Amino acid sequence: MNSTKIGKLNQQRRAHYGLRSRRVFMQDGSVLLLSGITTAGSSSFGAILDQKPLSNFALITDLHYADKPTAGSRHYRETLRKLAEAKTVFDRNAPEFLVCLGDLIDAASEVETELGYLSRIVKVLNTIDCPKHFVLGNHCVDTLTKSEFLNGVGQDKSFYSFNRNGVHFVILDACFRSDGKPYQRKNFDWTDPNVSEEQVQWLEADLADTKRPTIVFTHQRLDDAGVYSAKNAAIVRNKLEASNNVLAVFQGHSHKNEHQLIKGIHYCTMVAMVEGSYEQSNACSIVSVLPDGTVKVAGHRKQASYQWPAT
Repeated sequence: MNSTKIGKLNQQRRAHYGLRSRRVFMQDGSVLLLSGITTAGSSSFGAILDQKPLSNFALITDLHYADKPTAGSRHYRETLRKLAEAKTVFDRNAPEFLVCLGDLIDAASEVETELGYLSRIVKVLNTIDCPKHFVLGNHCVDTLTKSEFLNGVGQDKSFYSFNRNGVHFVILDACFRSDGKPYQRKNFDWTDPNVSEEQVQWLEADLADTKRPTIVFTHQRLDDAGVYSAKNAAIVRNKLEASNNVLAVFQGHSHKNEHQLIKGIHYCTMVAMVEGSYEQSNACSIVSVLPDGTVKVAGHRKQASYQWPAT
């Protein structure tokens, strides 16, 4: 097909699908202008052109694994079976990495018991064949110190960033009290979560140092969610908005599917794995970031699915 015919075809596509100009993030992090869908929920230009994702990763949250009886809607022991099923989803989709958005384990009365919970769930996670990243949740450090939890999952830091295939990823830790002291071993109130000042400064510098499309992971929410949000969430949002590169924030903590779009950034709360009895109440997801900035969330069972064209 010659260039004249290609140009006419693209004009026809724009007219038919209502396309408008938008940002496209390239492999090297540079930005181009491409057409984008104006109507939320409609097919994206990426779908029209059948784009190959820049990045493809898996998400789970709020597993609350513990060897103790069910309490209300929380089925602690069934997490092992749910995670085994999630592994079959991940095996089919071959994600580049897996992120646990916090509360991997539930609290125990003794440190030794808690370390046993952690060891057992990590053993199951290790059967999933991809790198893992762990966001600290308040239950992760209810009985343990941060260093004990991080050592247990084999991770050096509680907040950091990394790049994969043209996308920048940020892991945040909101398990700090308002006075700046870290959550650990019964020293905190779960309604007082904060991203530390040191971390806010680090985040600003980290985002300024990249031009890549960016995805952020946190446990406590950064949108408007009352006690489930970090107390300084608005300050953190300002840093994310100023970068002009952040596509989405994935978060847990409140155990429900929820989505807010704030100043062009999608804040997506993922449903908890621990809620409800196996198997219909399981939850996990595969997320794809496309070259045009579209983000697709393919949810399993109770986890909602989304597709967000670049804004």
